[in-house]
Amino acid sequence: MTYELDLRLLPRQAANETTIKETVAREKGLDARTITHVRTLRRSIDARQRTVYVNLKVRVYVNETPEDDEYEHTEYRDVSSAPAVVVVGAGPCGLFASLRLIELGLRPIVVERGKDVHERKKDIASITKTQKVDPESNYCFGEGGAGAYSDGKLYTRSKKRGNIRKILNVFCQHGASTAILADAHPHIGTDKLPRVIENMRSTILRCGGEVHFMTKMTGLIISGDTVEGIKAVNAVNGGEKEFRGPVILATGHSARDVYAYLDDNGIELEAKALAVGVRLEHPAELIDQIQYHDKNGRGRWLPAAEYSFVTQVDGRGVYSFCMCPGGFVIPAATGPGQIVVNGMSPSNRGSRWSNSGMVVEVRPEDTGRADDRLCMMRFQESIERACWQQGNMRQTAPAQRMVDFTRSRLSYDLPKSSYAPGLISSPLHFWLPDIVSKRLQKGFETFGRMSCGFLTNEAVLIAAETRTSSPVRILRDGISLQHVRLHGLFPSGEGAGYAGGIVSAGVDGERCADAVKAYVGA
Repeated sequence: MTYELDLRLLPRQAANETTIKETVAREKGLDARTITHVRTLRRSIDARQRTVYVNLKVRVYVNETPEDDEYEHTEYRDVSSAPAVVVVGAGPCGLFASLRLIELGLRPIVVERGKDVHERKKDIASITKTQKVDPESNYCFGEGGAGAYSDGKLYTRSKKRGNIRKILNVFCQHGASTAILADAHPHIGTDKLPRVIENMRSTILRCGGEVHFMTKMTGLIISGDTVEGIKAVNAVNGGEKEFRGPVILATGHSARDVYAYLDDNGIELEAKALAVGVRLEHPAELIDQIQYHDKNGRGRWLPAAEYSFVTQVDGRGVYSFCMCPGGFVIPAATGPGQIVVNGMSPSNRGSRWSNSGMVVEVRPEDTGRADDRLCMMRFQESIERACWQQGNMRQTAPAQRMVDFTRSRLSYDLPKSSYAPGLISSPLHFWLPDIVSKRLQKGFETFGRMSCGFLTNEAVLIAAETRTSSPVRILRDGISLQHVRLHGLFPSGEGAGYAGGIVSAGVDGERCADAVKAYVGA
């Protein structure tokens, strides 16, 4: 016999299975000894009041044990002799598109400009040591995409576009903890996600698909109004090769050479609004104290605290983005002459710092060049170059204490930071574009009123957070998901402007795989 019920427990109680069983037994009038297993279906923290509670939805097994796994399995069959589909990019969109293609009986050929997830880690580590960025292997480019080494958060607000539960189940099938199925804000962790990605690649190869690393798309093969494949070049030997088949274009939000190629060749795309700002880093203990209303912080039973802020300033949204409790700020540039920052957290979220993007909505008309389809990309580039110059043309990031920024004064010293390449004091309020800096100043003042202690000089702004999403949208038909003019081309995921984050990118990848299946009619 099984029961499902909702529980509201203190954190210490929620962390103890015996206590959960005893609570269930009292509510259901059972003997606790007959409860053989408790499965958590949903878990969230309610910290709105002084007393913090953990809300649980559980399934209780009485005198029986579960016969099924906690996640649903997907069957992947041999597709070695099936029609080929070219998938450009091995980020979450490309990987989930490839796995879905296999489900549907099609053979994915994955072309990835960067290195595999293991080799890529070495290039990421060298950024701090050498202050140089490999333009093909970094925090954005390589197997796993931008999410592999920049956090692995799986929370998404996109509820209507596809099967989010399916994405989480596939992650579990490839080695992720089943806790992601229950947590309100699921998170794999940068230390755990690479192994999951390797397992996904193994599934693709085992089923007859192909994965080509350090192979960059240089152009589309177009016949009339149909895309028949891609041209690519191998970074190791310089060899050129063609890959034939319908194309799922899943290049990620930083593939600026792809955007330039599409623009140069008259392939329809448009400038898209995005968000630009800084990484805001606080001591994790301070955020715990604020969010959990306790001078002792989170204590033994609670995780590092999260926060979320949003307001409107002069007609534009100002909000927190990609909050990383117990995390690190990382260098996320994709080439020389740029400074870009992002955030990540290991699975235990155990660092001394917590950070989030603090960003301002920017629209094409705000740049004064709305007629330029790449105006938002050029806007990003201009801020990243300014950061590079302020950082002494290294990966040393310009930074400013939070209160100093709101009061437009230089910080004469900076707090210790998780940002490994180092910080340099800089008047962000002076050189960041006014459409960003002025709104951030007002936004921080509002957030400080919302949350006592949040606006503090213990916190530091690190510039610049520019890669929140794609600066363009590659236009596609809303029904067939093909490009509006070119048949056989399926712009997909975050890089094409149709997703934002790991889960929504995976969902869109699966949708495009379904659309390819309909297109080939196999």
